[in-house]
Amino acid sequence: MKKNRAFLKWAGGKYPLIEDICHHLPKGDCLIEPFVGAGSVFLNTNYDRYILADINNDLINLYNTVKDYTEDFIRDARGLFANNTSTPQVYYLLRNEFNLCTDSYRRAVLFLYLNRHCYNGLCRYNSNGEFNVPFGRYKNPYFPEIELYKFAEKANQALFLCEHYQQTLSKAKPGSVVYCDPPYVPLSTTANFTAYHTNNFNLTEQQNLALLACQLAKESRIPVLISNHDTALTREWYGEAMLHYVTVRRTISCNILHRSSVNELLALYL
Repeated sequence: MKKNRAFLKWAGGKYPLIEDICHHLPKGDCLIEPFVGAGSVFLNTNYDRYILADINNDLINLYNTVKDYTEDFIRDARGLFANNTSTPQVYYLLRNEFNLCTDSYRRAVLFLYLNRHCYNGLCRYNSNGEFNVPFGRYKNPYFPEIELYKFAEKANQALFLCEHYQQTLSKAKPGSVVYCDPPYVPLSTTANFTAYHTNNFNLTEQQNLALLACQLAKESRIPVLISNHDTALTREWYGEAMLHYVTVRRTISCNILHRSSVNELLALYL
């Protein structure tokens, strides 16, 4: 079966691991994702309903805008992908507009532009909540029109929410399946990428997520699958789950020759 790509570029996106994730996801009526990210798992599974959440308001606003105003959004976003818009001058002008913008529709259009034109599709904010990823220096960034239409069509099955993961997990009812893709545990002390949003998903949050997953599976019979780096800490935290190990190629290094493979795990609570 052909895999569907997300319309966003996304550091840590799950497209390379889709086969492994889908293999271990149990059947159910509703898939719940508290960390939806680019939505690759959503786009490549076949549940009746989806509850898709993220703490990043810009991301959820974008998804709701694409869902509710598909044709207008694609038309307006396409206009920002002309040949003369992929320059540092235009990028920083639009980035500044985005950071000052209070109109949700315009902010969604600008967010897609920034995602496709910034360095490696990173999503990062400073302490003031301002998007601060530098220009990516791409000559002709791809406009994901086909992917946008596919997303919009499938989005009719989904509810998109901006909220804390604990709120999302509290919505899980019998028949639900939960997939969690939290910000990964750093592999080293210099690798900690904490500015995806202004809240830091620290080690205490990682442990809390593992405890909640175990609780959902034991007390409510709701299966939970979690992905993360394969480290001594994660193996300890997910000790009560069935652990499956996978290898994935890094895609974040600026030098393609330095992109190495890393070990990840899938922890399944049943």
